[in-house]
Amino acid sequence: MTALLEVEGLQVRYGPALAVDGVSLRLEAGERVALIGPNGAGKSSLLNAVCGLVKPAGGQVRIDGDDVTGAAPGAIVRRGVSQVPEGRQVFGTLPVESNLLLGAYGRLFRGELVSATLRYLRGRAETRARLERIYELLPKLRELRERPAGQTSGGEQQMVAIGRALMADPRLLAIDELSLGLAPVVVQDLAAFLRTLNEERGVALLLVEQNAQLAFELCSRAYVLEAGRCVLEGRSAELQRNELVRTAYLGGGLEVVPA
Repeated sequence: MTALLEVEGLQVRYGPALAVDGVSLRLEAGERVALIGPNGAGKSSLLNAVCGLVKPAGGQVRIDGDDVTGAAPGAIVRRGVSQVPEGRQVFGTLPVESNLLLGAYGRLFRGELVSATLRYLRGRAETRARLERIYELLPKLRELRERPAGQTSGGEQQMVAIGRALMADPRLLAIDELSLGLAPVVVQDLAAFLRTLNEERGVALLLVEQNAQLAFELCSRAYVLEAGRCVLEGRSAELQRNELVRTAYLGGGLEVVPA
């Protein structure tokens, strides 16, 4: 059976530095999968390569079996993959609702500007209906819709970033550092929302997260990255008992000893 997302032997370079070194992973439709590891492990670089924000130096990215390696971000969005970026990256001076609406444009704006504009005008009713669904999923955003996004709390901005990504109607939501800079109670609320989104609406999750405990609670499977390589993978319950993972979670690096 063809997976929703397949990454095979992926490499990402920044000049001479090799940030991702031959990583492979697989994610099925409706699955929740985590990428964990210390700072600098290559997690965000891998996610950005999957989402088209950086060009891989080698390997393949496939969606539904089709090779999309090096495709533009808009093309990846139109294939059903949306990203919630690290640090949220909301447009602070724009109202919350405008931030949300920007998430719909990746599916509409492609090719020549005039035809893209006509496509947007024809799709306005669908976009408004999708916005209403986001407000139903995240009622707090309806309350904040006229407020500049930069004048909301960190947790509210994370809701805006998630809502913006959901406006593209994704089958896979790629989330970079869900818990970064947020209070534990806010993180737990967001995690509960994502679990419900996955279980009730079938949106798959690919979570990049330094908080291994959160990743294991939310995702059934995980890949552990160290220095750009995948050093462990498996069911979250099994990895949670692994001494190497416990060491990494407590702040040390993974030291994988050959058998």
